[in-house]
Amino acid sequence: MEITKEKLLSFYETMLTIRYFEEKAVELFAAGQIPGFVHLYIGEEAVATGACANLTDKDYITSTHRGHGHLIAKGGKLDLMMAELFGKASGYCKGKGGSMHIADVNLGILGANGIVGAGQPIATGAAFACKYKKTDAVSVCFFGDGASNRGTFHESLNMASIFKLPAVYICENNMYGISNNQKNHMNINDISDRAAAYGMPGMTIDGNDVIAVYEAVKEAVKRARKGDGPSLIECKTWRHRGHFEGDPGVYKDPKEQETWVKKDPIIKLEEKLLEHKVVTKEEIAHLQEEAHGKIEAAVEFAKNSKDPSLDELLTDVYAG
Repeated sequence: MEITKEKLLSFYETMLTIRYFEEKAVELFAAGQIPGFVHLYIGEEAVATGACANLTDKDYITSTHRGHGHLIAKGGKLDLMMAELFGKASGYCKGKGGSMHIADVNLGILGANGIVGAGQPIATGAAFACKYKKTDAVSVCFFGDGASNRGTFHESLNMASIFKLPAVYICENNMYGISNNQKNHMNINDISDRAAAYGMPGMTIDGNDVIAVYEAVKEAVKRARKGDGPSLIECKTWRHRGHFEGDPGVYKDPKEQETWVKKDPIIKLEEKLLEHKVVTKEEIAHLQEEAHGKIEAAVEFAKNSKDPSLDELLTDVYAG
């Protein structure tokens, strides 16, 4: 598949932005400036980037507790995201959602979700609405390997299959459900094998190769828009950090960690861009500097934003 220089550079820029956002979150969390928990996407950037590059604002995504990358790749605003992490009134959810519950319906971001597997029925419902309203939009559901063991996964794929819904289910298999390796909680190697039970295409790809992700999701989205129904795509990847920030990850084999870190998706793309003379080292440095600048600007916005008023403690929390 031919991919333009502009698109390749946009992949790299998006992945850098996600990485630097997450690295800044590491720093801020360690300094006690971010309340609550953060679950970081470092190492998995190629999945969100490649997938969301096929979507428009009219398309929907559902995210997970590890959702910053999805939101950025779908077009989420860095300043509003960072303000939400800080718990500020200017954040996406006015400081009440925090890291795990950011949403922007105008961009088709139906929310990150702190409950494992909870995004699957939401994405399926969105896909149903797309078909019912004949909008030509699709719904993409991001979830982890552990979520594929929940009833919500099987119910969602079954419903999507029956009604031929325009849904794409993307499993970000980073090999661990919290601290439990995949081989200990399922008797299959490839989660995509489960697609056969619901009569839909299933494939397993290298989730650290942004081009492979882009191409696979492009075909699945095309299929969904044509009315041919849902697909299941498993992206094998690896989170470099612990399950949450502060988790030392002692359950991981150090050699396995070292092997996967060498497969860093950003480094893989950077090497490919340089090898094929798509960019120069100077252009790479410029893109990195620009991405850092965006993150620093978002942090300044968050730090200078106001805290929520106590008078609004219950606003938008309960529906009358």
